[in-house]
Amino acid sequence: LLGDIGNEPSNGGDRMSSIHTPNAPSTTRISGPALQGRSLGINPKNTFSNFIVGAGSELAHAACVAVSNAPAHAYNPLFLYGETGLGKTHLMHAVAHQALNRNPSCRITYVSCEKFTNEFIRAIQENTLTKFRSRYRSVDYLLIDDIQFLAGKERIQEEFFHTFNDIYDSQRQIFLTSDRPAGEIDKIESRLLSRFQWGLVADIQAPDWETRVAILTRKADAMGISIEPEIIEFLAKSIARNVRRMEGALTRVAGYVGLTRRKADLETVQRLLRDILREENLSRITIETIQKKVVDYYHLRMADMLSRRRPANIAFPRQVAMYLSRILTEHSLQEIGNTFGGRDHGTVIHACKTVENMMDQDNSIKYAVEYLNEELSQTIE
Repeated sequence: LLGDIGNEPSNGGDRMSSIHTPNAPSTTRISGPALQGRSLGINPKNTFSNFIVGAGSELAHAACVAVSNAPAHAYNPLFLYGETGLGKTHLMHAVAHQALNRNPSCRITYVSCEKFTNEFIRAIQENTLTKFRSRYRSVDYLLIDDIQFLAGKERIQEEFFHTFNDIYDSQRQIFLTSDRPAGEIDKIESRLLSRFQWGLVADIQAPDWETRVAILTRKADAMGISIEPEIIEFLAKSIARNVRRMEGALTRVAGYVGLTRRKADLETVQRLLRDILREENLSRITIETIQKKVVDYYHLRMADMLSRRRPANIAFPRQVAMYLSRILTEHSLQEIGNTFGGRDHGTVIHACKTVENMMDQDNSIKYAVEYLNEELSQTIE
């Protein structure tokens, strides 16, 4: 999503906004902060008043309020990082809303890093780099979501480096979000990483249980539905690390209540949300969790998972654990190997192929592996 708010007076002397969107003419005259926000591609519901502040988001929220009211002062750039679904984009949208409410004629560009990349490539292809640079550099606020996607894109990094410098030197606000700390983004030029940390770096953490309950309660009230407290508490307990997923689960329950005119009991909710709860459970699985489950099933010791011993009663369960780690986690082959006593990625590949072949040849092994898979990925009760 891309939008730029300009600052040109109309013929009648009233200041109005210029909005650039990919699917519209280059300049569209509209007025009012709400309409401006929509044209920017920001969600009208993502405001500060709709954001529940918890211990894990207190600093991030305060910093965003500060830059929306006093851009390019103490916190420039503002670099906000945290896992997916915790509210980074909500806060970025809220900054845009608040800035427009404070000054309807301010110029804002909000864009994902992917969109910035695609726009730059198109500008090169169409020989419109001057227009591209004007669009991104003549703003009061540059808001870029998911800046980690610059990784490995050397030409894009070069362009963003100069864009950053231009805006920063002109004392205008830069706000970036990422799913990880700047220092953990691979394949980013050091000069960019250092600039990301010139201002304030703040993280946003998963909300605690009380905050999750408050988020769900407010959302249910906003939707005008009555949800039993035990259902709210179940959702808050079961979906702990992704607010977006948690709110999506509540929306599904609300849909059931609204369409069937029935109250949703706990058993019904577990059935309705089986896929979401399974996905949430999978996101919590670690290699260590898998190792412990396999060790218990095969009556081994945890040390056997890490050792170099190769008798069949140890080697095959270890291969099963590697196989399950491969299919149930997002760790790389090398990361999995490291967790099994420093083995290399080739060992993990061999283990996975061995287990797959054995499952094809022996139904008892197939049953055992499928049982472990189901036990590890079962719905949260």
